[in-house]
Amino acid sequence: MAPNDRSGPNGPSVSPQEALDFHAQGRPGKLEIIATKPMATQRDLSLAYSPGVAVPVKAIAEDPARAYDYTAKGNMVAVISNGTAILGLGNLGALASKPVMEGKSVLFKRFADVDSIDIEVDTEDADEFINCVRYLGPSFGGINLEDIKAPECFIIEQRLRELMDIPVFHDDQHGTAIIATAGLINALHITGRDMKTAKLVCNGAGAAGIACIELVKSLGFTPENVILCDTKGVVYQGRTEGMNQWKSAHAVPTEKRTLAEAMDGADVFFGVSAKGALTTAMVQSMAKNPIIFAMANPDPEITPEEVAEIRTDAIMATGRSDYPNQVNNVLGFPYIFRGALDVRATTINDAMKVAAAQALADLAREDVPDEVAAAYQGSRPRFGPNYIIPVPFDPRLISAIPLAVAKAAMESGVAGRPIVDLERYRQQLSARRDPIASTLQRIYDSVRRKPKRVVFAEGEEEQVMRAAVSYANQKLGTAILIGRDDIIREHAQASGIDLNREGIEIINARLSRRNGIYADFLYERMQRRGLLFRDCQRLINNDRNYFGATMVALGDADAMVTGVTRNYSTVLEEVRDVIDAKPGHRVIGVSLVLARGRTVVVADTAVHDMPNAVELADIAEETAGFARRMGYEPRVAMLAYSTFGHPAGERSERVQEAVKILEKRRVDFEYDGEMAADVALNPKLMAQYPFCRLSGPANVLVMPAFHSASISTRMLQELGGSTVIGPMLVGLNKPVQIVSLNARDSDLVNMAAIAAYNANA
Repeated sequence: MAPNDRSGPNGPSVSPQEALDFHAQGRPGKLEIIATKPMATQRDLSLAYSPGVAVPVKAIAEDPARAYDYTAKGNMVAVISNGTAILGLGNLGALASKPVMEGKSVLFKRFADVDSIDIEVDTEDADEFINCVRYLGPSFGGINLEDIKAPECFIIEQRLRELMDIPVFHDDQHGTAIIATAGLINALHITGRDMKTAKLVCNGAGAAGIACIELVKSLGFTPENVILCDTKGVVYQGRTEGMNQWKSAHAVPTEKRTLAEAMDGADVFFGVSAKGALTTAMVQSMAKNPIIFAMANPDPEITPEEVAEIRTDAIMATGRSDYPNQVNNVLGFPYIFRGALDVRATTINDAMKVAAAQALADLAREDVPDEVAAAYQGSRPRFGPNYIIPVPFDPRLISAIPLAVAKAAMESGVAGRPIVDLERYRQQLSARRDPIASTLQRIYDSVRRKPKRVVFAEGEEEQVMRAAVSYANQKLGTAILIGRDDIIREHAQASGIDLNREGIEIINARLSRRNGIYADFLYERMQRRGLLFRDCQRLINNDRNYFGATMVALGDADAMVTGVTRNYSTVLEEVRDVIDAKPGHRVIGVSLVLARGRTVVVADTAVHDMPNAVELADIAEETAGFARRMGYEPRVAMLAYSTFGHPAGERSERVQEAVKILEKRRVDFEYDGEMAADVALNPKLMAQYPFCRLSGPANVLVMPAFHSASISTRMLQELGGSTVIGPMLVGLNKPVQIVSLNARDSDLVNMAAIAAYNANA
């Protein structure tokens, strides 16, 4: 039984009826099959099945490796159980295990974009189980065994690994071991211990316990310093009662016979056993700064509260999400299989497990992004005794763990298709979890080639400081924080942010040697708009948007990002007091919408409330230019509630007039309108209008008004599961981007990169 992934990634308690309702609502269960190719026409069916399917059949018959190219095999894992050790419930049978196996399949997809299907095998005979599973190899890229009791689980996994040429992984064993080992690496680091001399006691000699001590030994623990205990006491050399070959492999020469004796002077305790197995007296007898991983679920061997009463120097981990340092298998198995599948590994070996554990340990030592802090309800975790293991919703897991596993597979010689460009692979991994990543990667790469100085105007805000550090760490250029130096450094120290690094500058507006020059510049612009010199001086001294925008206007910085503490329209007004529109251009807001593999540019999403025909034409030109800079050849649809005159209306006439203006301007991109959104995006509906100028579905949508742009993008985001980047300002003479109020650090970094990219354009 895996002791650590049973309450879900965040593990809140639920009522029995709530759980039943969840599984019964809508389509019963948690899985469905969705076709990845179009199935709308007879031709689609002819390609998908007969006669077209015969072609890949013959190709695979000639070369079995082509199955990875022409079928789902390379991204498909089977989750297989016989239900003999379900959760903490015991042997309830294969059918009863199905909800758990479906849940495992959902986690594979959610966290690592691995397709998965559950298979329940109705036998308790190990040989029958093995013979059933071994013949499923052609269907899958990997096998995840689950909830199979010991010792049969050892026999089954070992035999299937010998018989099959795809990874076979018993997560109840190795998943627990990998996550626990990752936490142990960091706990040893914090307490200054050496693996070769540290003494570890593991209580629980089932699947997880055996796997844990095997992995820590492969990592460098001295075998004689690792004591295994079960319900009958210490597993020592010469013991015969309750033994099997797996326990015997870890028997040690010792005079200790009980768990209490083994715990005396121990540095580390691993518990994969039962509630109450570890007493306070045992904890009291441990060495200084004891490391206690009480991983029994739902109730640990000893609670953190019980330990805290007698030891203030202990580092604790449990399998529960309501305590710090949750040992949760979802941190491992999705990403381990992701890396193994991507290099077509023939097995998951010790080198890959160690690599996964080390990558998890390394990730916990890095600065925590806002997405992770949000899971802690505003209390940002920091590497230390209460944060030695990453949390499941850390977005960096997808790019860190599979990469480490893939590298280890290649280095250990079990990769069938080695990856040449590992940095490119990292980018692809990020894109699986975050569709923004692939869209922005071109921008990041461009900025790294020509790094830029970017002003982070609200420099005293915590997320702004974190964004500045991330910007500098990613080698995008220099991040300039505007604010009071002492306040910024005080807040940074309190938040665990290290600003003492290359690429970070702090500027106090009042103390800047450029202060007077900036005030003169602003006064020159504002003197005929009702402001006196002293007013301009006050704005430069006290308003960081004015100061930062003036830095950019005068070339002391390349770009600026702001907006965390003020609403969008206010910030835009302040910026435009300092920076004009680019000559011949119109300032607009543009959003990128990513949905189901498609990217569409939408405008105007920020500036013009109800544009007239000329303004609509300008918006179309501006947005088409933006799309080109982003790498898309624009196909612009001028949207309305009507399509080519039907039904008629005043607002549609304004869009029609905008199209005529574009005709007169002889623009160099495809455009047409007015048309409804479904016609613009659906090639079959567009085909009903053979006179339409667009050669394919539109990738630029010009909305008839700001309210329609805002409503549609927000609706797509909330109901359609789309990702929206923006609005991004386009058309200013100098690059400035405005984020939404209380934006996350990752949003700020993305906008800073976009601003820097525009500075290069």
